[in-house]
Amino acid sequence: MTQKKLALFDPLLIKPAILESFRKLDPRVQWRNPVMFVVYVGSFLTTLLWVQALEGHGEAPTRFILAVSLWLWFTVLFANFAEALAEGRSKAQAASLRGLKKETWAKKLQSPQDTEHWQALPATDLRKGDFVIVHTGEIIPADGEVVQGIASVDESAITGESAPVIRESGGDFSAVTGGTRVLSDWIVVRVTVNPGETFVDRMIAMVENAKRQKTPNEIALTILLVALTIVFLAVTVTLLPYSMFSVEAAKLGSPVSITVLVALLVCLIPTTIAGLLSSIGVAGMSRMMQANVIATSGRAVEAAGDVDILLLDKTGTITLGNRQAAAFLPAEGVSEAALADAAQLASLADETPEGRSIVVLAKQKFNLRSRDIHALNASFVHFSAQTRMSGVDLGEREIRKGAADAIRRRVESLGGSFPSVLARTVQEVSRRGSTPLVVADGARVLGTIELKDIVKGGIKERFSELRRMGIRTIMITGDNHLTAAAIAAEAGVDDFLAEATPEAKLALIRQHQAEGRLVAMTGDGTNDAPALAQADVAVAMNTGTQAAKEAGNMVDLDSNPTKLIEVVETGKQMLMTRGSLTTFSIANDVAKYFAIIPAAFVTTYPQLGALNVMHLASPSSAILSAVIFNALIIVLLIPLALKGVSYQPLGAAMLLRRNLLVYGLGGLIAPFIGIKLIDLGLAAAGLI
Repeated sequence: MTQKKLALFDPLLIKPAILESFRKLDPRVQWRNPVMFVVYVGSFLTTLLWVQALEGHGEAPTRFILAVSLWLWFTVLFANFAEALAEGRSKAQAASLRGLKKETWAKKLQSPQDTEHWQALPATDLRKGDFVIVHTGEIIPADGEVVQGIASVDESAITGESAPVIRESGGDFSAVTGGTRVLSDWIVVRVTVNPGETFVDRMIAMVENAKRQKTPNEIALTILLVALTIVFLAVTVTLLPYSMFSVEAAKLGSPVSITVLVALLVCLIPTTIAGLLSSIGVAGMSRMMQANVIATSGRAVEAAGDVDILLLDKTGTITLGNRQAAAFLPAEGVSEAALADAAQLASLADETPEGRSIVVLAKQKFNLRSRDIHALNASFVHFSAQTRMSGVDLGEREIRKGAADAIRRRVESLGGSFPSVLARTVQEVSRRGSTPLVVADGARVLGTIELKDIVKGGIKERFSELRRMGIRTIMITGDNHLTAAAIAAEAGVDDFLAEATPEAKLALIRQHQAEGRLVAMTGDGTNDAPALAQADVAVAMNTGTQAAKEAGNMVDLDSNPTKLIEVVETGKQMLMTRGSLTTFSIANDVAKYFAIIPAAFVTTYPQLGALNVMHLASPSSAILSAVIFNALIIVLLIPLALKGVSYQPLGAAMLLRRNLLVYGLGGLIAPFIGIKLIDLGLAAAGLI
């Protein structure tokens, strides 16, 4: 999908995010985040105390109350800013997607058989079930399935890939997307959606709605944060009467002020992670978009982080989908070069992937190229379902290639015979799971072309990477056991399921889920739809059928089956980021204890002065320094929340140790340094 890559703090995002930060001060918005709502209420309370101080009835110095109040408001605004910035990136992506929607006209047919007569009308007037014809150079007006014809289609507007794809009726490569362009030939498309329900419309809705969806992990963490907030709120509330009693009993000092208690509460509750929690989830969805994967919810992204079983459909997923010419197997008395020459001649006008692969293989093996079709005076015979053959007539030569039984009947009708040795070769090719195409020149059989599934390049290395991530890969295919075993070994998967029916795929997923495993699946065909619907994480290929895309909870625009590696990494990255920032948030509270508690109660209990290990300038400076650090740390952590903690395929124990070392120890040490530096700055400026 072509879209402008926005920097983390792009000026196009900053200004709207700042404005949105103030709009989010609406209490109805703040209430959605209970922890930050407490800070919000505290900001109002200290503002009222400042107004009271202006009237000469202040419980603390006016400047001090004002400073605390302002920094509490900044804390709320900074949390709003983090969320608005993450949402802004998603809105920019949605705007980019809207750019794909253009005014398009359609050629509506009365029936798919009558391609000569059509009615021009706006694409928005099309309805589900309508038939349209699309010619070379025209835009496909709506999502649909090819029911007639074959064409080369430019899908770069959706996938970002410049290489055209072939779309044809039948099979798993019949789905087309509105907004893509036909580059050659023509196709008749049956519209499968109504206006406003196109794939692009759904992508826009998914992106825009990302911020409204909370995952189970996020909900659980929110409950934990709320529980901690309630505990600290109860503790803080009891400190006021305790302080008043202590002052009365000791006849020393003065009771702690409400402003100080509010500052203490805000610094003790987990404001850091609460302020960044929403932005982490939205940023995770945004990173999926950058990887050209549309996720219907944050739940699917998060589940990907815990996947341990991956099922992959073979055809079009592990293999290229279209069988390719792999070998020329000549008959007795025929050279391989002669067979290749005849096979290429018969395939020059064959625009199917199989036909093109025969031409390419002959070029590669025997350097057969630069044929002048006009000089040959060739008359091509195109494939038909009735003859099950195609070929070329060169004067008196009649070269044909096709199914073995079709070629046998033709040869015998011309007075020739089908060699028994070649019949055994055809059987052996079939047993290997490949497709035999027999070539004949008139009544003479020349040999067989073996068409086989080609494993996609680099996929074995990708599966090795999944294995290091602790994910077990299983290939599912309708092929026989022998063929499946050969392809599984070549692709490097851990296991395979041969002769798989839709029911068998579904049963396999349910079996692993019953064992407590999270199962992911990638697929592209209608027969994959039931299994995709059952899987915890279901990545449908954009090149696949409409049924597959509707059953999945993710759609890979690049149609790369190993994209699940990026999906898993993004899911793990989102979980790790949330865990890392939670660890940091809890750890950095320790320094605030050493700053605020001595400052708040040292006049009543001078012994608490020993806790002032940072040697802060004054009680007021200590409290304000902690409040300022509590606000600024949210801003400093926004890049980490949006970009995510870098993921490495390490074991859970290793990741936990690294997390505790970096974010636990870092969260413990950094606030001591930060609060001390802020205190020095306040003292040097004479503000306290």
